[in-house]
Amino acid sequence: MFKDNRDFVGALQKTGDAVRVSREVDWDLEAAAVTGRSCEMKGPACLFERLKDYPEGGRILGAPVATYRRLAIAMGLGPDTPMREVFQEFERRLSRPVKPVAVKAASCKENKLFGDDVDLYRFPIPTVHEGDGGRYIGTWHCVINQDPETGWTNWGMYRLMVFNRRLITGYLKPYSHFGLIQEKYKQAGKPMPVSVAIGADPLCAIVAASPVGIGEDEADFAGALAQSPIELVKCETNDLLVPAHAEIILEGEILRDVELPEGPFGEFPGFRTQGWAPGSAFKIKAITYRSNPILCLSPEGVGISDGKIGPSIAGAIGIKNRLKRYGVPVVDVYIPPEMGALVAVVSVKESNREIVSQIAGVIHGRRTSVPKVIIVNDDVDVFNLDEVMHAMGTRLHPIRGVSADPDKQGWTLVPYLSPEERSKGRLATGIYDCTWPAEWTKESDIPVRMSFQNAYPEALQKKIIAEWKQYGF
Repeated sequence: MFKDNRDFVGALQKTGDAVRVSREVDWDLEAAAVTGRSCEMKGPACLFERLKDYPEGGRILGAPVATYRRLAIAMGLGPDTPMREVFQEFERRLSRPVKPVAVKAASCKENKLFGDDVDLYRFPIPTVHEGDGGRYIGTWHCVINQDPETGWTNWGMYRLMVFNRRLITGYLKPYSHFGLIQEKYKQAGKPMPVSVAIGADPLCAIVAASPVGIGEDEADFAGALAQSPIELVKCETNDLLVPAHAEIILEGEILRDVELPEGPFGEFPGFRTQGWAPGSAFKIKAITYRSNPILCLSPEGVGISDGKIGPSIAGAIGIKNRLKRYGVPVVDVYIPPEMGALVAVVSVKESNREIVSQIAGVIHGRRTSVPKVIIVNDDVDVFNLDEVMHAMGTRLHPIRGVSADPDKQGWTLVPYLSPEERSKGRLATGIYDCTWPAEWTKESDIPVRMSFQNAYPEALQKKIIAEWKQYGF
């Protein structure tokens, strides 16, 4: 597996999944705009090698894992591995966590800045969208903090905006794992040590962006995906362990009783939904970094970005496992990034009102990030959006198939929320049952599906598949 981001970029280049941009590009909007357009076109990752105002070095890697093809490469799979197989392998590996190892030699220590020498503006930190509140150093990274009582180490991904040369402000909500740990430091009257790893190997960022349980270390799951221990190294100014081969490490602390303005920012659902708000103040004490470092950029927007891929795959697997624990006859779950990662598609072996109610309870029974759920029979491939849309168009009854709850806990980034709903952290959820009614029989009630797999004899199907090229295709 890849030791660092640089090896990963090299692999992407070999398969045509990354381009090196050698012409000068402006860190102010241009790098993000090029990357965003590539995402909307489902194009390659972009490594910008010459940034305006930074003749001495510093690069930006845009959209490193913004396709399942690039995720497959990051996992050591073939680039053309079918999406279902990527999901199955991701799920299999997550079930076998691998503990990290501490090392002393680390490429992230090649250069070190302390105290007054700390200056975030040494790096070509991008402005991501016109109208954003500032330059965002954190859009694809790992924010690392540790529970002072249990020793649990949390890796999360929370957007980070530069306030000045030594201060960062972040969108760090109290209900996040970061916020739960931060509250313990507040109660103890102590500042909280925090480190940020930028440009670690891609699987570290994937797990940081993925839903992982309280008390579970993301580093263990990064090792699971890599099928080998992640190498970590101790920070210079605190006791946190960080990915040893990251491009940049920021070390510091969250200041007590200090808030700084953060935002606005165009987020992963594809909209800017909020103005500026008070954010946590993160004072940088030290920066360590590789020579000619590579910052990572996820250009959140309508196109499929890195910020949608992690929640899409890990979130879907988490929902599937919870449904299984509750006895739901689930086959597959998919959270399509094309739908803003706000919709879950669930296929089931059988369905009735009780099963639909169970699914709604599991997915919407606690704070939810997927307010809409589409339920389909198991003859629909949830990974094929053409089939899902066909099921919605042909099987969803507008009255008996649709149900809604007007008041649930959920993400305030959901674009359709009213200002009042957003301020309360409440949202409406919907269930779209595209399964055939339980009382319908296959013999007399359920219509016969007209598809290649259903409308022709199996022997003829096999013959056509085997001789496909002979037909002139």
